Amino acid sequence: MNRRQLGTSDLMISPLGLGTWAIAGPHWTFGWGPQKDEDSIAALRQGIDGGINWIDTAPVYGLGHAEKVIGTLLSQIPGSERPLIFSKCSVLFNEKGEFSHSLSPTSIAAEVEASIKRLRVETIDLLQIHWPSFPPGGPDEGIEEAIGTMQQLKAAGKIRAIGVSNFSTEQLERAHTAGQIDSIQPPYSLLMRNAGQTVLPWAKQHSVGAITYSTLQSGLLSGRMTRERIAAMPDNDWRKTMSPEFQEPNLSRNLALVEVLRGIGARRRQSAASIAIAWVLENDAVTGAIVGARDANQAKELLPALTFRLNEEDLAEIDAALPEALGSDLAFAAAT
Repeated sequence: MNRRQLGTSDLMISPLGLGTWAIAGPHWTFGWGPQKDEDSIAALRQGIDGGINWIDTAPVYGLGHAEKVIGTLLSQIPGSERPLIFSKCSVLFNEKGEFSHSLSPTSIAAEVEASIKRLRVETIDLLQIHWPSFPPGGPDEGIEEAIGTMQQLKAAGKIRAIGVSNFSTEQLERAHTAGQIDSIQPPYSLLMRNAGQTVLPWAKQHSVGAITYSTLQSGLLSGRMTRERIAAMPDNDWRKTMSPEFQEPNLSRNLALVEVLRGIGARRRQSAASIAIAWVLENDAVTGAIVGARDANQAKELLPALTFRLNEEDLAEIDAALPEALGSDLAFAAAT
C-alpha cells in the first residue's frame, strides 16, 4: 500500500484517512442523526482492514463520543495493527453542549489528557489546533503560545506531530514562525476549492503536509445523495437544516455536478465518490484526504479510491462542469 510522509514528521500515511464527524452520534449541534456505535466501529474496522492507516477525530465530535468510539475500536485491535490517531484541540464544550474556545497552555494540556483517556492511548500521533478562533473569524490571539505548548507536549511524549486546521495563510505564517508544524487541515473538495489557491500552495512551498476534509462534502458528492434522501433525513441531521450546500439554489447545482461524476465513474468503472476523491488527490500538495463512512458497506465502497487516479480526459470533463459560484468555505466548514 502506498504511504506518504506527512510533512517532515515520521508519520507515513495512506492517501485516505477515516473521518469521525459523521459517526459521533446525534446528541450534539452538528450530529448526523441516529448512529449505532457498532456500525461506526464496523466502518472503521473495514477501512483499516482495507488499507487505511489513520483516523482523524476531535474532542468536540459528539462531545467526546467519537473519541470514545475510537477507544473501543483500539481496544479490540492488536497493537501491531492499530492505525495512527489524529485529534485536535482548542474547541471546548460543556455538559450543556455549548462551545467555547481556548489556546491557553493549561487548556490544551487538559484537552490532550482528556483525549488520551477517551482514546485509550498513551500518545496522540498528530495533535491539531482545530480552529484558530471559534466562532470562525473572531480574535485569534494565542497561536504562537499554542504552538509552543504543543512542542512541549511532543517533547513529553504526549503527541508525535503538530498540525493546524482551518488556518489562513497569514495564520500559517504565524504558526510556522513560532515552531515547526507538520501538517495543515483545510476543507477542500470539488465544491470548496479555495484552499487550492491559498493554503495548499503554501504547504507545498514550506514542506508541510496537508490532510484535507469535506472531501465528499458531507456525502453530497458520494453519488448516493438525492432530493428524496435529503428530504427524508431526520430533523436532527445538521445537513438538512444548516448546510447551504444541501439547500436551494446550491442543491440543484451540486446534484448536476454529481451526474457528471457518475458519468465519468461509469466510463472508468468507479463510483462517483471515487471520482470526487481522486480529484482532491490530484493536487500534489495533498498528502491525504479524509473520508467518512457510517457503516462497513459505505467504508468498503470507498476503498477503491486508495489507488484510483483520474486521466486527462476525466480532468477536462470535471473542469468543464465545475460551478463557478461557490459558497464560503468557512460558512460550511464551521460545523466541523
